[in-house]
Amino acid sequence: MRPILYSHPFSSYCQKVLTALYENGTAFDTRMLGPEDPAAYEELCALWPVKRFPMLMDGQKPVFEATIIIEYLQVHYPGPARLIPEDADRAIEVRMLDRFFDNYISTPQQKIVFNAIRPEDQRDAYGVKEARDMLDAAYGWLDRHMETREWAAGGEFSLADCAAAPALFYADWTHRIGDRFANVRAYRERLLACPSFARAVDEARPYRPLFPLGAPDRD
Repeated sequence: MRPILYSHPFSSYCQKVLTALYENGTAFDTRMLGPEDPAAYEELCALWPVKRFPMLMDGQKPVFEATIIIEYLQVHYPGPARLIPEDADRAIEVRMLDRFFDNYISTPQQKIVFNAIRPEDQRDAYGVKEARDMLDAAYGWLDRHMETREWAAGGEFSLADCAAAPALFYADWTHRIGDRFANVRAYRERLLACPSFARAVDEARPYRPLFPLGAPDRD
């Protein structure tokens, strides 16, 4: 019995898990969360009342949160790409970078997006400025970090890159990665050229009109 991923292709955290699945060629089934299949969302809510996705169902076992899903897949559905190294110190670096991309790129990026879909009288200009400042600080740190690296944790594609790919993809749409962050821009291009992430991006193309800030005519 194959695991089932409850997801939507335009979601950054779903793309994070999809990149890991595609990188290893893992067989799985999908329950698409959208108006096309309302029963799928009802199932998700019954299984996970927090109503957040992606969620993986492996038989009767639910697995929540993108990072944990990827960890679970490595243990129970290992493939040719080891996304979390066996070496403990290298694994710590990969996990640290995974948290960096989720907390300091994805979170402020989403704060700006969510602010845009609020009623105008409930928007938070100060919070958006804080989020943009955080993104600039994160871009600066990452630019120095990537100066001599191909992938986030060194020479091999890892969990950290699964996190980085959708985070930087949408962050550049929301708060442009400026030319002064040349290493970040180059890294983003490498991620977009990676077949596993490119597949996730292509599957999400029909949903670009949903992006509340206006999806740019690129990527």
